[in-house]
Order: sequence, then C-alpha cells, then structure tokens
Amino acid sequence: MGYDSSDDACVYQVSEDLAVIQTVDFFTPIVDDPYTFGQIAAANALSDVYAMGGTPRLAMNLLCVPDCLPPEILRKILEGGHDKAREAGCPIAGGHTIQDSEPKYGLCVTGFVHPGRILRNIGAQPGDVLILTKALGTGVLTTGIKGDLVSPKHYQAMVDSMTMLNARAGADLAAVEVHACTDVTGFGLLGHALEMAAGSGVTLRLNSHAVPLLPGARELAELGLLPAGAYRNLEHVQPHLQQLETAEQSLTDLCADPQTSGGLLAAVPEPQADALLDKLRRHAPYSAVIGRAEPRGKTALVLE
Repeated sequence: MGYDSSDDACVYQVSEDLAVIQTVDFFTPIVDDPYTFGQIAAANALSDVYAMGGTPRLAMNLLCVPDCLPPEILRKILEGGHDKAREAGCPIAGGHTIQDSEPKYGLCVTGFVHPGRILRNIGAQPGDVLILTKALGTGVLTTGIKGDLVSPKHYQAMVDSMTMLNARAGADLAAVEVHACTDVTGFGLLGHALEMAAGSGVTLRLNSHAVPLLPGARELAELGLLPAGAYRNLEHVQPHLQQLETAEQSLTDLCADPQTSGGLLAAVPEPQADALLDKLRRHAPYSAVIGRAEPRGKTALVLE
C-alpha cells in the first residue's frame, strides 16, 4: 500500500500473516506544558497505525531543538512521548535530534497488522453509517488559548481528548465489519471525509448537528476564531461539497477545523452501529453516528 491512494500510512507485506505499517508525524508545540506536548505528539503519530487496523510495535523519536531551550524542557517533552508510547505498548528505541529555530517533536512509528485485516480509507458502501470517535474543535481551541479565551475546564477537556490513544477504539472497530477507516487530523473532518468519498466512489452525507464538539469550541467558532488551516481545508473541499441551508456556518467551519490527535472516522454497516457505539462510548464518550454513505451524486460530500 503506497502512493496509489491517500491512506494514512504505507504498508509492506512481509509474509502471509504479517504486514508492516510505517508512518511518521511531528509538529511544533500546541500547548505550553512540555510533558503534555510530548504526549499529544506521540498519540497523534501512533494514531495512523490504529486507523489502519494495526498495533504499534516500535517507535523512534524525532526532535528539533533550539539553542535557547533548557535541557529540562527537552527532557519533559521526551518523557511525555515515552509515557504515551509505553501506554501503547510501543517501545521507543532511540531517534534523531537536530538543531532548529523552533522546537518540534514527534515519532516515526512501525506497526504490525495481518494482511487480511488492514483497514483503508476507501471502501465505504452505500448504506454504511459514519461513526466518529472523538469530538472536533482542537484547532479552534488552541487558537483561542493564544487569546486567553479558553477556560481551564475547556482546556483540560481538549488535552484529555488529544492525549487519549485511539487504541481501544481501533480494537472495537477491528472486532466488527469495517468498510473504510481513517483518523481525522490536519485536513479536518471534511478533508478526510472527502478522501474517503472520492476513493470509495460514494457520496458521504454528513449531519453537522450530529458531529460531537469539544466544550467551548462552538462558541469560539461563532466568534470567527478559526485557525488558518480551517480556511485552507474549506477552500480545498469547496468544489466537492454541497452545503445545505441547515448547516450553520459555525458548524461547517468546525467540520473543516484541523484536528490534532483526532478520532477515528469509520464506515460500517448500519446493523452493527448501535452495538459498536455502546462499546466505543465506554472509553470514547463522544463517539457518534454523524452521517451515512450514499450512491455517488453530484458532489462527493453533502453537509446538512
């Protein structure tokens, strides 16, 4: 699995019963606390493996270090990443550090999956329902933090979401029939849904009012406090999107909000949805049905 599709990672088959998933992700700090930043960056990098039905097995650190950053700050970042990878059962076996003007951190992750159980972001079928396992709004909230517009309670809810591994959600999905799966990150819900719709040859109808949102996110979106990435995402999907009058602009903006360490978006047969949601909500309480797949219409996406 390589460049022929927009999947979350590459996959190399080693034997009849083993394939290797390879992915990498790193970015600049989005919160002030270095330990929390390390946790978020690690959870975000590990997510691609879960989105493809795999289990992370080995990781390598990627760290960019400014001259002015105290060693204790670097230690905290690495500790955060180490603890999150350990939670995932994925040892960090070294890595590479370079000097840079701005701190950056992430992981290169190797995962394992049975070749017959790989989840791809294509394959959604008409009649499938779409399940999202985490609430949206991390981009809007991290933007609001810069203006001191986010309460401690809402900040903690955002951090709890971004540091939560998609491991158990991925395991729940692996136990049922899944036609397509991806994780929602920088392209936002609309961007990743577009990849799924285009690759599957279907139209995805999304209910903006059913999409779970992190506390405080909608209020910030209604103020127009959006990260630049949200505008880029909207511009990208606009030619492929039919936005109905029922979709309020603030909800549309949040559906384009670039996420960090977001949830899994899965297309599953409708008869399995209720039982699957019951399992998911035990550890991913925001899990919700947010739409369905339909035969291909005039546009790849419909937002209502």
